[in-house]
Amino acid sequence: MANLQKPSPMPFGKYKSFFDRIQLDMRDRTWPDNRLTKAPRWLSTDLRDGNQALIDPMTVERKRRMFDLLVKLGFKEIEVGFPAASQPDFDFVRQIIEEDAIPDDVRISVLTQAREDLIERTVESLRGAAKPTVHLYNATAPVFRKVVFGLDGDGRDEIRDIALRGTQAVMKHAESMLGDAEFGYQYSPEIFVDTEPDFAIDVVSGVLDLWQPGAGRETVVNLPATVERGTPNTYADQIEWFIRNMPYREDVAVSLHPHNDRGTGVAAAELGLMAGADRVEGCLFGNGERTGNLDLVTVALNLYSQGIDPELDFSDIDEVIHTVEHCNQIGVHERHPYGGDLVFTSFSGSHQDAINKAFARREKDAFEAGVPVDLQEWDMPYLPVDPKDLGRTYEAVIRVNSQSGKGGVTYLLKSEYGLDTPRRMQVEFSKVVQAHTDGGGEVTAKEIWRMFSDEYLPADDASAKWGRFEILGLRTESAHTEEDEGGRHGERIEVDLRVDGQERTFEGSGNGPVAALVNILNDRFDLDIRLQDYTEHAVGTGADTTAAAYVELAVGDRVLWGAGLHPNITKATLKAIISAVNRAVR
Repeated sequence: MANLQKPSPMPFGKYKSFFDRIQLDMRDRTWPDNRLTKAPRWLSTDLRDGNQALIDPMTVERKRRMFDLLVKLGFKEIEVGFPAASQPDFDFVRQIIEEDAIPDDVRISVLTQAREDLIERTVESLRGAAKPTVHLYNATAPVFRKVVFGLDGDGRDEIRDIALRGTQAVMKHAESMLGDAEFGYQYSPEIFVDTEPDFAIDVVSGVLDLWQPGAGRETVVNLPATVERGTPNTYADQIEWFIRNMPYREDVAVSLHPHNDRGTGVAAAELGLMAGADRVEGCLFGNGERTGNLDLVTVALNLYSQGIDPELDFSDIDEVIHTVEHCNQIGVHERHPYGGDLVFTSFSGSHQDAINKAFARREKDAFEAGVPVDLQEWDMPYLPVDPKDLGRTYEAVIRVNSQSGKGGVTYLLKSEYGLDTPRRMQVEFSKVVQAHTDGGGEVTAKEIWRMFSDEYLPADDASAKWGRFEILGLRTESAHTEEDEGGRHGERIEVDLRVDGQERTFEGSGNGPVAALVNILNDRFDLDIRLQDYTEHAVGTGADTTAAAYVELAVGDRVLWGAGLHPNITKATLKAIISAVNRAVR
């Protein structure tokens, strides 16, 4: 098949392929055959990496609100700041320690560059913390060694020395200031993805030899995709290769810190976990420098959608969104996975029809299985997870515009107003809605109900003008031994009608109230009415139950539907007949 794309005028030749930067033979990779079966260790860096990326960094009040949210969600590792970088960061760390705001099972960490004065200030901020971790980093990639630091040669010796001296300083100050705390150490070879793999191993090995990981010595090696360069599989290759070659593997948690420059941070994290990593770092909804850090909400709920406990609680996603938006002063996009206002919404008619049918089938399957519908296996078109699990209602699952069809309209009438209309009536009413939406814009469930009422439901008050006929009263009696003028036996009714504004009483009979009313209308008003279909159901429960009735009538050469609502099913049905007749003769 011919490719009609033309060469771009953009100067793409100035960019170097990632495969030309990092040479790594991983033809024996094993990670593609692995599966994610459990949640990783999670670390939120909203208060550090996320905060550094904000136009307006968080106040202490906003930081505290974010910290409390993270604790509530179930995070057991939280990076709370960069205390040597600013006084507000230092003060916040001191506040949560001194106010005893850190649960016993939560470990806090703080970041520092590999300079002794900064390290000392950083460790000082942690005095009194029960489970503190110092996270030390230094850049290791060639572009930093050559361009940023201006080192001669390959600069490896100088960079390794920075990492080792920094580690020694952390150990020294932690020993003098932190007493009996369960102190932990995290090291990041910054710009890991752009660092030669053998050099990354060399630096980390030296750091670990100094630190001596073991029982009771919390140790994390963090491997950042500081700037996302390659496709997610290349990150997974780097992680698997590193884990194969690193020392102290059994005593070290390997952590991932993907950014999202290529828009594939979530994929990189998932493949990195498949490659053997133990832990991931990121921010709620992916806040962070440039295109952001790893989106922890998406990774966690991706696991959830596969039947894996994420070990984080997002059962009230709207509360999470409101808090994050307040703290970050940045909105969550309407299409953001799992959290956006529109992510569980379908406008397309074919999507809506499929969802509507699937909800009905799910209720039936749950009933037959004898389980609550909310616990029935989730197997729904277009909805990867049940919105209710995240604290959302079904109200916004289907919304109607000019792209919608009968499925969406039907779903909203049922979910919001309890009306389960027959299929042919759905087709008929969808045309009424379509005529409205063709003018542009969206119609709400309330507007659809108004259109349905205007189209089908006879008015119950004298002031309303809804058509030629209106039922005012009804009396029925069995007439098994009587015969009307047409030789018909059955049930006799006496009905009070307002006809063209005049109140009159009529009598008639048939094999039921429906037939009796049809006979009255045919005989007294020279109409040609034939009942085609009829269905009914209850709306609500208990004392508030209302009967809904739908009838399909052939009136002359037209076929139309009518609807009626009334606590009494007979009256609801007769109102439905009047509804259809009025639609035919108005």
